[in-house]
Amino acid sequence: MAERISDAEHAVMEVLWRRAPLTATEVSNALSGDRDWSLQTVKTLLGRLLGKNVIAHEEDGRRYLYRPLVAREEYVAGESQRLVDRLFGGKVTPLVAHLAETQQLSDKDIAEIEALLKALKS
Repeated sequence: MAERISDAEHAVMEVLWRRAPLTATEVSNALSGDRDWSLQTVKTLLGRLLGKNVIAHEEDGRRYLYRPLVAREEYVAGESQRLVDRLFGGKVTPLVAHLAETQQLSDKDIAEIEALLKALKS
């Protein structure tokens, strides 16, 4: 994915990743509990996402159905790598050290990381 998506666009993508294809109205309804956006705002965001080639649409009578072209896992991997590259010189260890030093890792988080590292060594 070449172009980054904004936080607002990301909210729309989360809806589409959960359940697609959807109409603009269905996306708007899914967001109504979290966001106070009009249908036109949602349509604008969908248009931006179409322009960035991260979603596609197909005609269904007089309406469009939208679906993601980028898998959530692919998006998360790219964003995670950008974060690590930008803030930690491309190395994961300083990120984990930062989280540990700022006490943002719970005992459960540490146990899960230890189990993950153990599984990776095997």
